[in-house]
Amino acid sequence: MKRKAKTHVWHQRHVNDFYVKQAVGQGYRSRAAFKLLEIDDRDRLFRPGIYVVDLGCTPGGWCQVASERMHGQGRIIGLDLLEMTPVAHVHFIQGDFTEDATLDLLEAELAGKAVDLVISDMAPNITGILASDQAKSYALAELAMDFARQRLKPDGVFLVKVFQGEGFEPFMKAVRAAFRSVAARKPKASREQSREVYLLAKGLRGVDVIDPIREME
Repeated sequence: MKRKAKTHVWHQRHVNDFYVKQAVGQGYRSRAAFKLLEIDDRDRLFRPGIYVVDLGCTPGGWCQVASERMHGQGRIIGLDLLEMTPVAHVHFIQGDFTEDATLDLLEAELAGKAVDLVISDMAPNITGILASDQAKSYALAELAMDFARQRLKPDGVFLVKVFQGEGFEPFMKAVRAAFRSVAARKPKASREQSREVYLLAKGLRGVDVIDPIREME
């Protein structure tokens, strides 16, 4: 199928998508909001008063969910390289969360507080080359996990999107080495043909755990 034809098919599927229509009707910025809503309904991630960091937050669908579920009580900080239109009760920092300048701004917002919940729905720009896209996806997931391990409370929670396939098992082992409890979630709002899955990890084992991914390099 030619590129234009593929683009047309994707566009038609997107505009007719049930969750896209629901997002428009309910004022969410992305259909991904419904993935987080479903996970939160099951696992009760959000509580008033907690500190939350949303990595790769633009366009803001997950920030909207966090803000709604926390009722303006607590602290929500969104980080992204791209701009984001403001969301109520969310402080946005534009920048790379692996760079010192961005982390300095984050530390100022946290004011010495450890984080209760780190969420990441990040995905790389897709090239269509499976091996390359998969590798970039897990590179982002590793960075997100490193961030979470450094800033979560001992009983903190980490939610991250990954894609099943090459790299999944080593990454799962790394998460299990870093957290006491790990579960996989596949929300109904995740397209059936998509290989995406969300890993929900709870309770840090400590910063000195062995990382199987690093061991394999």
